[in-house]
Amino acid sequence: MTENDGARGGSAPSRPGASVTGSDAAELRVAALSPEIVLGDVDGNLDRIRSAISAAARRQAQLIVLPELATSGYVFADREEAHSAALTVDDPRWSTLQEAIPADAVVVVGYAEADGERLFNTAAVLTRDARLADYRKSHLWGAEKLVFDSGSEAGLVVDASFGRLGVALCYDNEFPEVPRRLALAGADVLALPVNWPLVPRPDGEHAPELIQAMASARSSRLPVVIADRWGSERGVDWTDGTAIIDEQGWIVAFRAVMGATAVLSLDAARGKALPPHNDLFADRRADLYWVGM
Repeated sequence: MTENDGARGGSAPSRPGASVTGSDAAELRVAALSPEIVLGDVDGNLDRIRSAISAAARRQAQLIVLPELATSGYVFADREEAHSAALTVDDPRWSTLQEAIPADAVVVVGYAEADGERLFNTAAVLTRDARLADYRKSHLWGAEKLVFDSGSEAGLVVDASFGRLGVALCYDNEFPEVPRRLALAGADVLALPVNWPLVPRPDGEHAPELIQAMASARSSRLPVVIADRWGSERGVDWTDGTAIIDEQGWIVAFRAVMGATAVLSLDAARGKALPPHNDLFADRRADLYWVGM
């Protein structure tokens, strides 16, 4: 949610084990997309995003996730340059993008959000007919701190047609409290737009950020849909870590040229029991944990 509009469609994380309604979907077809993104080319990026959404629509995707700052690019020289590539929540170009969204689908797309003099790294949660929420990134990585203002929420949970959608951005997910918080609030799946810079790792290993996402998915039985960048931008090489992770923490789709797609079992994600004696949430000993509060 944005700080200036706390009621815009999103619901803040609530009590542990938040229930879901009988109308929620048992399965969810998801797509993680990574179209070409050109720094500062907002109109061109919107065109490419719209084309990618249309392609995902032909595959009957119900949840479509695009990268962090997908409308603007990422490696800005300064705040002024980022502001020149920013969008407001009421920019008329959003409606053109929304026209490509299938009637029963939700799209999560990262953008640079201008709100007066303030500037946020934001994820928009859109349907064809509505703007469900805008989540402003709270954990800023590296030079983002020199460009963007920090959001006031550690992730967001949004009521969607298929159930409850968790939303976070990139570095947010490297704090284990964030995906756990969203899972305890009843999120059925986590949409995670990212821009992961390529870092050294042992041969044959996944990127460390992807391993962290796999761990958080397994520890909370929370599937994760990750849309990452590929190629490079101003000397920064991207990880190309686009992936879909199921509720067991396994990668079920990875680095597809036209975007990764998969069908996730939301019934499996909602069940936290570990028969015959355990439960992922009921076994928690929150009274023993010190969390720096």
